[in-house]
Amino acid sequence: MRIVIITGMSGAGKSHAANVLEDMGYYCVDNLPTALLPRFAEFCISAQGKYEKVALVTDIREGDVAAPLIEAVDTIVRMGCECRIVYLEASMSAIIRRYKETRRPHPLADAGELISQTIQREKRMLTPLRERADIIIDTTTLKSSSMHDILSRFLEGETTRRMRVELLSFGYKYGVPNEADLMFDVRFLPNPYYVDSLRPLTGLDAPVRDYVFSFDMSVKFLDMLTPLLEFLLAAYTEEGKSVVVIGIGCTGGRHRSTAIAAELADRIGAMGYETLLFHRDVDKG
Repeated sequence: MRIVIITGMSGAGKSHAANVLEDMGYYCVDNLPTALLPRFAEFCISAQGKYEKVALVTDIREGDVAAPLIEAVDTIVRMGCECRIVYLEASMSAIIRRYKETRRPHPLADAGELISQTIQREKRMLTPLRERADIIIDTTTLKSSSMHDILSRFLEGETTRRMRVELLSFGYKYGVPNEADLMFDVRFLPNPYYVDSLRPLTGLDAPVRDYVFSFDMSVKFLDMLTPLLEFLLAAYTEEGKSVVVIGIGCTGGRHRSTAIAAELADRIGAMGYETLLFHRDVDKG
């Protein structure tokens, strides 16, 4: 079992790191008291495989946590767990700016000192923990996607981010899907509904699929859409997005949208993305 301890300077991005690890399949717990870390590890071990990857966020809110946390990590390692310490820090100017933007007080804030003095005091308190860390990440100018790349490479040995693309066909008559990041309307294509032999079928059936793609505009639409999506998906990946939902809609969600979504899923899969295909309204009407 692997336990990752996320710690470091207040305002350095520990919550963001936890969100990244959650996307990577880690079970995350925020602000667990240091004294409970070994007991929590025992609980995870007793769960027999349910919690194989766990991330725990600790910070200075408990006071001087360095020595107790190092002791807890040593105890967890003796229990047979792999335990890594991820330490986050940032420049003083970046931390001050972040606190001003959020308008939240520093957890060690004291009426008798400036925030710059508070940050320096915290830094001194955390020095032993920083020296023990397995990796130190400076988030001063770090992009969201870079956090994922660094943690993925450090913990999983992966050098590239894997983004999942979900294709969702739907019918406009039943409402647009709220979960869609991108949405394309294919109601301009000839409608198989008006062909008596095709009406009871769906876009998952070969006769409907052949009918939809017998028109040049269907093929041209996909040929123009494919490079656009290739560009957009690469940009979403760079930005750090983990899931993109693409909605393809026609009138009832049974014929044109299902056929187009299925073909588009194959094309996006060929780009190297994990793809999932959903047909929300194919059984309606």
